[in-house]
Amino acid sequence: VQLQAFGGGLVQAGGSRRLSCTGSGLSLDDYAIGWFRQAPGNEREGVSCISGSGGTTYYADSVKGRFTISRDSAKNMVFLQMNRLKPEDTAVYSCGTVGEMTMVDQTKNAQLYSWGQGTLVTVSS
Repeated sequence: VQLQAFGGGLVQAGGSRRLSCTGSGLSLDDYAIGWFRQAPGNEREGVSCISGSGGTTYYADSVKGRFTISRDSAKNMVFLQMNRLKPEDTAVYSCGTVGEMTMVDQTKNAQLYSWGQGTLVTVSS
């Protein structure tokens, strides 16, 4: 399973950014997908996840109300819309597969089945 996150960059505090996750050689609809991030010197943190159908989502308390996860089956992509960004959101963001029935626990514990190259988001104050 090859996943890749992209869309990162430099953004000012209070701004927005949309990250995209794409899969190579697989249909993302067949998987629950999680977004994770890791800041320098910190452990990997689960941010959000979405079920294969898109009907169930989860958000970490740190991003609830600011981030929105979604998926587009036609484009075979999963998105993470990040609004009202804060400097503490600065990290490398990655997407990965998680279990459909265990996606919330796996995201909370930052446990992925597979993941790909991440994308750096830098939020300046």
